[in-house]
Amino acid sequence: MLTATLFTILIISLITDIKYRRIYNVVTFPAMLIGLIGNTVTSGWDGLFFSLLGLLTGLGLLLIPYALGAMAAGDVKLLMAIGAIEGAAFTFGAFLYVAIIGGIIALGILIWHKELLQSLKRIFLSAQFKTLNGLSKDELHHAYPYGAAIVLGTLCFFGVGWL
Repeated sequence: MLTATLFTILIISLITDIKYRRIYNVVTFPAMLIGLIGNTVTSGWDGLFFSLLGLLTGLGLLLIPYALGAMAAGDVKLLMAIGAIEGAAFTFGAFLYVAIIGGIIALGILIWHKELLQSLKRIFLSAQFKTLNGLSKDELHHAYPYGAAIVLGTLCFFGVGWL
């Protein structure tokens, strides 16, 4: 049941994030609750701790990017739901794949918009002068539905676990 819940929220979140640029609370909060209850029922207090630790891991991994405005709250809640269902170790492993896939998507967007060299130049200059003064938020990144990276990274990590 937990695996079915995971795949269901991943597919729904992928569709809604790409189509509407939103990951809905009506998907993530019930998934967190199902993860907490399901793991508690199957493993008692250890299952509850497993699920809570996973939920907090998902929160911890994306809290700073969220606070900096690099991603939306739905992305954070999606990773929290994944954590509640699959636990901390899975969430951290999936996050590594998410980061790689997210970087590849961002690189692809910069190449597509023919802004890779310009962006690298701005990054190099800001690192050289240790400042981002004068750069607008729009100049620093192209927003894209990061939920897609979360879903794809999670599915990739899930697939690796099956090998």
